[in-house]
Amino acid sequence: MLETEISTTTHSLVESLEEVISSTRSGQAGPVALAKELGLDKVLTSRLLKAMRAADPISAAHAMPGPEPLRRFVRAAARHNVPSTVAGKAHAAIDTFEAMIRDRLGDRSQLDAVLSAWVPDARREFELRRKQTAFRAIAQLKGIQAGVLMATAVIHPSASASHSDVVWVNGMLGVYRVRPGVTAKLTTRRMTPTGAARAPETLDGTPVTDASHLLLGDFCSRPAPAIDVRRNGDVMSYLLGGDAFGAASASDVVFAEVSRADLPRFVAKGSNRLSYFFAEVTPPSEVLQFDVLVHKSLYPGQDPTLRLYDTALEGVASPNDPARDVDRLDVLESIEPLGEGLQRARSGDVPRYTELLRRVMDSVGWNASEFRGYRCRVTYPLYGSQVMMCFRAVEE
Repeated sequence: MLETEISTTTHSLVESLEEVISSTRSGQAGPVALAKELGLDKVLTSRLLKAMRAADPISAAHAMPGPEPLRRFVRAAARHNVPSTVAGKAHAAIDTFEAMIRDRLGDRSQLDAVLSAWVPDARREFELRRKQTAFRAIAQLKGIQAGVLMATAVIHPSASASHSDVVWVNGMLGVYRVRPGVTAKLTTRRMTPTGAARAPETLDGTPVTDASHLLLGDFCSRPAPAIDVRRNGDVMSYLLGGDAFGAASASDVVFAEVSRADLPRFVAKGSNRLSYFFAEVTPPSEVLQFDVLVHKSLYPGQDPTLRLYDTALEGVASPNDPARDVDRLDVLESIEPLGEGLQRARSGDVPRYTELLRRVMDSVGWNASEFRGYRCRVTYPLYGSQVMMCFRAVEE
């Protein structure tokens, strides 16, 4: 069994390295003293001592430096009067550790991938590093990136008791073309059919035809960025206009879209259907802040559940389609309850966020104190993924 082999091999490695450390004068004094005595980088000695302090061999394997840095450490210790028998035992253990990685896993990256399934801290670090790498690569390939992608859904009972109104507050902060001639867009859509065509409006009730009416100028960069509107059925796409590129051209785009009677409030008894709201990760972004604010009369007694989907092959998903369960992503993301009102809705990513929400709610005549909120904040969200909050729909 691989887990047993990794555990046994790492346990022997830790024991042999502990003998080396105990044979130095500074081993118990900390990484800085040990690095100074052996003439090594303190980053290496810090990581090594962290591995030595791990609670179990699997955690130690995650923290352990690679074979070559370990050999460098043992050679330096041997030059500073560590007995040759102790150094030789450590070299043999390092060779075994390296052979296990090579023969059983292929490389250190694959070892980290395996360990991420067994050690929560390893998984968080593994996911963050890979997501960061993916972000950098895709931003270059797509030629566009944003610092923060903001998507906020505000849901309120509509004048028709059978439906709910939805206001989407969307933003791309620090967005710019990495290279010329590329397109950046945000998309809003309705997935649940209602029998009527989707008719999004601006906050003042104007049909969405001219994006200049959508923009919330006080929260955008100046001069106001140009936005083009494209409609395809129930899908609205908002494209960054102009042709500027490079980091110096970064801009903040914030707008609100109102959809009256957009969602049915009730479903057939026994259907077990979910109501859901989601954010699509486009463009490539360093942070996704996805908030859902629901009126106190909606989904009583419920907190949402979180689902993430890969949309690469089948497009955006519905949680009510079991066939899409195979596209769910198994990543360490979570929902943070924001409580009632806007007191806990402050954001370190979106400037003046509570002021923005209050402005939007005042514009449509809604009382902010009557809402409860939820947030999913994702660092380096996977491009092309769909982040979704689900509620159990009310049956009647």
